[in-house]
Amino acid sequence: MITVLKWGAGSTALLLLLFATLALTGRKTFHTEIHIPASPEIVWEVLMDTKSYPAWNPVFIEVEGSYRNGAKVVNKVQSPDGVLTIKARISEFVPLRKLRQQGGLSGLLTFDHSWELVPVNGGTRLIQLEIDRGAYLWVWDSSWVQPAYQQTSAAVKERVLLLLHGSDE
Repeated sequence: MITVLKWGAGSTALLLLLFATLALTGRKTFHTEIHIPASPEIVWEVLMDTKSYPAWNPVFIEVEGSYRNGAKVVNKVQSPDGVLTIKARISEFVPLRKLRQQGGLSGLLTFDHSWELVPVNGGTRLIQLEIDRGAYLWVWDSSWVQPAYQQTSAAVKERVLLLLHGSDE
């Protein structure tokens, strides 16, 4: 009986160690940058107008809640398998500069997603960065995320140009 208990305790410890290792080493980064020939004010306006997302945003198709420091939002994200409902907390909100949101279940899968606007000659560099962490990354097929974020960044540019010029030059 004692041998069984030792084996059970040893197995549990080993499984916990394995999960902790997977949780700590699972990490994926998604990064896009695009130049938009418009001021940060106009790009920011497009990002903040979440009510219009369903009309033009191919990935973030709906946002419930308001973007402000500490606020909780619910993002509806289009994935190859359907619409994902993702809860997040706005961890950084600097008007005209940065929107950062975080969420997930610690150890299993967490995300840290941000939009950053950098004024450059002739416009704005829009940077989208997400860092995902957790054990689930070892089995999750995230191959769709980078192309989806590239599509989203391009869609922001198209939306800005449409608002400025009435076309998507």
